[in-house]
Amino acid sequence: MGSALIKGWLAAKRFSAIHVVEPAPSGGLKSLARKRAISLHRELPASLPPLAAVVLAIKPQVLKGEGDLLGTLGKSGALVLSIAAGIGTTLLRTRLGGGAPLVRAMPNTPGAIGRGITVLCAGGKLSAKDRALAEGLMSALGETLWIDDEALMDAVTAVSGSGPAYVFLLAETLAAAARAQGLDGPTAERLARTTVAGSGALLAADTRPASDLRKEVTSPGGTTEAALNVLMASDGLEPLMRRAVDAATRRGRDLGKA
Repeated sequence: MGSALIKGWLAAKRFSAIHVVEPAPSGGLKSLARKRAISLHRELPASLPPLAAVVLAIKPQVLKGEGDLLGTLGKSGALVLSIAAGIGTTLLRTRLGGGAPLVRAMPNTPGAIGRGITVLCAGGKLSAKDRALAEGLMSALGETLWIDDEALMDAVTAVSGSGPAYVFLLAETLAAAARAQGLDGPTAERLARTTVAGSGALLAADTRPASDLRKEVTSPGGTTEAALNVLMASDGLEPLMRRAVDAATRRGRDLGKA
């Protein structure tokens, strides 16, 4: 997710400087540093540069053990924005030292191409300036949405944060089903990817409910209806997706336990 954020920020060209702290940088990060698109640090500098905002793009299991890092960042005066799944603002505020303006956010990977959505939740009172800064950081990746109840962030993570993986799995399984019907691999892959991508683009462009778009494709007694009779059965896609989102939501809550 951190890579998606960096790609989105660079594409937006809104920020004067982007500092990245990564002990084991990827080849992509090293390339961006050589091009001077970012400033890359293997560890947090002893003397921090002036910072408007700090974005914590760290795995939740790792973030819990970074007390010294958080304490240092909490003294920087910068807005702290965390995208760590499951880690609540109460824990973060304690580790930061209590004074830093704090926002919890959940973006998703389509932000790398400006087509993401980020849900934000304030961890306490925010000034209008800090709120605008948080929204500006995340709107570089696509749409933004604020919620007031932080308890809902685990459900948000399960739906939009993890959701791209569900869509990619749909493309995988659709291609596999095509191969099972005798289509060769490249043809099956192209049909599945283009169908999923095109349907998503249509869904984004058409304001009607998804159910209306589905019905528009479905002729009575036709091939689509035959498939939907399987997918919409009592043991079909809807109960399966409910179980999947519930599992992801519960895992988010578990990650947030100290």
